[in-house]
Amino acid sequence: MATDSLPSGKDKVVFVLGPTGSGKSKLAITLATQFNGEVVNSDKMQVYDGLDVITNKVTDEESAGIPHHLIGGVHPDADFTASDFCREAMHAIDSILQRGHVPIIAGGSNSYIEALVDGEGGVFRSRHESCFVWIDVDPSLLHLFVSTRVDKMVEMGLVEEARSEFHQDGDYSKGIRRSIGVPEMDGYFRMEASVDEATRARMLEAAITEIKFNTCKLTCNQLQKIHRLSTLPGWDVHRIDATGFFLKRGREGEAEAWEKVVAGPGKEIVNRFLRGKGASGAVQKNEGKYVNGEADKAVTNGIKERSEV
Repeated sequence: MATDSLPSGKDKVVFVLGPTGSGKSKLAITLATQFNGEVVNSDKMQVYDGLDVITNKVTDEESAGIPHHLIGGVHPDADFTASDFCREAMHAIDSILQRGHVPIIAGGSNSYIEALVDGEGGVFRSRHESCFVWIDVDPSLLHLFVSTRVDKMVEMGLVEEARSEFHQDGDYSKGIRRSIGVPEMDGYFRMEASVDEATRARMLEAAITEIKFNTCKLTCNQLQKIHRLSTLPGWDVHRIDATGFFLKRGREGEAEAWEKVVAGPGKEIVNRFLRGKGASGAVQKNEGKYVNGEADKAVTNGIKERSEV
């Protein structure tokens, strides 16, 4: 009998990793639906109450009836640390397991995930067996997507949400005010009443551009952390290249591409993990199609196609 098929006697926990905008929440909900799971949020800004648009919290409709934990509940001014996350996440995981469900941890705060898995003297690893699923996307396509998403967030009320957290002596170093989308608006709010309409419009555009830049920068930092984690002992990370799905977003065939490129491989990886069969070989990588500038061409073509719709 192969050693990867031997039962470990440990409770199993699934982690969904990836940069912001890559589809972590969507995949986590897909997996929870398939495997009787519940989702534990690991995004350090989504644990706070408020700013639902800016922090991109999953909506009731998007959650599809799947229980979510650690979304909201923390006071916006609180200093919620990695230690706090580990404590609350362990409580959530234990409660999910007691119900006979599968805990699925999803979020972009990789430092919190690392602290949970490798911290506290190895307590987590002594009790749990982990499966790490990483959604990867060509950076050019991902940056195009998150920039477009910022525009949609503005339409959904980003500016007014940020205004609700604006104070003349506001501290952007702690609590929910650290969220990308809040500090960038500070200068605009300070000057909007004292400048003419044209200047005000330019200032708003500059603030939104800064939000887009900082969001893209965040995705790069997140990817660096995931790459580092994937090299560490005990981090058997299974990569799914979601680039093919992103090329179909907003177009005919999007649902089919999601199932083929992301959901299908994700379900196969997790199914093998839960059955004790391991997950090696489950991911069909297609990065060869997107080397040597091909993704940049796809982005350019995507912009052109969108403008022609």
